[in-house]
Amino acid sequence: MADQQEEEDLRMALRMSMQNSPPEPKRSKPREAASSPTTTSPEESRRLQRELMAAAAEKRMLLAAKTVPASSSPSRSERSGDLGRRETEMKAKEACLGNELSEQEAYQLFSMVFGSEVSKGILAQWSNQGIRFSPDPETSMGLVQHEGGPCGVLATIQAFVLKHLLFFPDELVKVASNMPQNFAPRRSSKNQYVASNNFAAFPEDAKARALVKSMGEILFLCGNNKRAVIATLSAVSHGIEGSEGVPKDVIIAQALEGLSIESAYDLQKVLRVETFTTPASAFMRLEAMIPVFQSRMGALLFLISALLSRGLDYVQADRDDPSLPLVTAPFGHASQEIVNLLLCGQAVPNVFDGRMDLGGGMFLKGISTSVEVGFLTLLESLNFCKVGQNLKCPKWPIWVVGSESHYTVLFALDTAVQDENELELRESQIRKAFDAQDQSGGGGFISVEGFHQVLRETNIRLPSEKLDSLCSSGFIVWSEFWQVILDLDKSLGGLKDSTGQMGRKVFDLYHFNGIAKSDLNGSQATAGGETPIQRPRLTKLRVSVPPRWTPEEFMADVAAPSGPAGSESSGKDTEVAKPEPPQHAPLVDCIRTRWPRAVCNWVGDPPSIV
Repeated sequence: MADQQEEEDLRMALRMSMQNSPPEPKRSKPREAASSPTTTSPEESRRLQRELMAAAAEKRMLLAAKTVPASSSPSRSERSGDLGRRETEMKAKEACLGNELSEQEAYQLFSMVFGSEVSKGILAQWSNQGIRFSPDPETSMGLVQHEGGPCGVLATIQAFVLKHLLFFPDELVKVASNMPQNFAPRRSSKNQYVASNNFAAFPEDAKARALVKSMGEILFLCGNNKRAVIATLSAVSHGIEGSEGVPKDVIIAQALEGLSIESAYDLQKVLRVETFTTPASAFMRLEAMIPVFQSRMGALLFLISALLSRGLDYVQADRDDPSLPLVTAPFGHASQEIVNLLLCGQAVPNVFDGRMDLGGGMFLKGISTSVEVGFLTLLESLNFCKVGQNLKCPKWPIWVVGSESHYTVLFALDTAVQDENELELRESQIRKAFDAQDQSGGGGFISVEGFHQVLRETNIRLPSEKLDSLCSSGFIVWSEFWQVILDLDKSLGGLKDSTGQMGRKVFDLYHFNGIAKSDLNGSQATAGGETPIQRPRLTKLRVSVPPRWTPEEFMADVAAPSGPAGSESSGKDTEVAKPEPPQHAPLVDCIRTRWPRAVCNWVGDPPSIV
């Protein structure tokens, strides 16, 4: 019986010696009592000997494994290294594919965007619009829209793309992959800069990088500059990551075949999300996933990315009425909350500055910060709302333009279009100095002593006869002083403009409508006549803005300037001696909300904001 037990102990020791981890020392039986003798019994001596033999056997096996030739089977350490590499690769691949939304998140997201009674038509609109540049050379810097509905998303991305293309072209040059990426441009909007108007000259890679930078900038804006969440599709992501030598467009088309999103369950099943905390990592991922955003699901995926970057609970807290869907019925248009989220990072529903206190602890939320690109709307000209200065005067001269049913983009090449009128600024300076000396409680007149102080502060040099005339009564009235200033040359501190412009600003604006329509101006000759081209519309407008004190009829009497003051630095615009008669379209009403009493002219069809 003792021999059988010894054999079993020996087998156990050998099995332990074959394990990957070093065997624990085999313990002898516990002593019966503390007073038991300390001498080693014969049985215990044999057991210890067997343990030493087993350990020696394991040592010999390890030594033999190290001497196996390289062509033989890999050692245990090599197998362990390969396993570690494979595990790292699998984890990286899983990270690339992203995470599923929970059932609750998917339901909250779907109901927030579409509501509970969305039509299949609206779902189809939002599932069939990619983020792609126009193939037409004249509008190749613009994103083309084929479906109604997602225009609010496309127009906002377009505005940011134009910012990078027009004002930061040097930063779109391809750089080494290990260079840090920064979505925030370095040029200051305070310095005047005139961009090129050769829109067809932008290289494809520059446009692609502008798109990636714009998307990343918007997502980090939504994520409070702390994170960006990128939403993709599981099947598409897997195909792109796992296939080589096959065109990505083909892979994506195959993956999207038959795919539709009609419920929160569909959303959870196909959506994968990844969170990035640095612009560099987000840039690399967006660059890799651009083919996915160019696909028919692109606009919807970007909207979802923006919402998740903000955080669904924060989005609902931004809104005045969280019960309404973000995509409005019955036509599936993007709400103002979507546009504001992409412009300023918060899904607030209003366009005024700050917030409006209604009393009783209730208030309406508007735009709380300055923005990179702005917003104008036809609804302001109809007195339905008032756009605040944050959106009306953005850092860069680019605006998303809203109408009752569509979003387009208005932009300038010269940052100086946002500068305050030189003579209006001068008027404000003189009036401020005059009011500071007004002791009449707003009566509009000052003493002779105070008047001399105004002249010194504002550096106005009046001829002696004018000065004596104004001071003859012992006090100076603002209206009389103002008439003298209007007739006083600028060189003497007055407002009289020797060019005859009287402070009028003349500049060019461009309007881009991304929805593909028939363009009669770009028609092609065919055997059966002319066929209109289906493409986005780009319209150049000449804008003249008189000073606010100038009568309306002044604009009809003064010719457009022929010098540099009236044209951009390109010098390519042909001036005419006689001004063209003013033209009108709904876009002009939008422009006048930013530049009151502006007069506009254009060539060809009127610009369309619908």
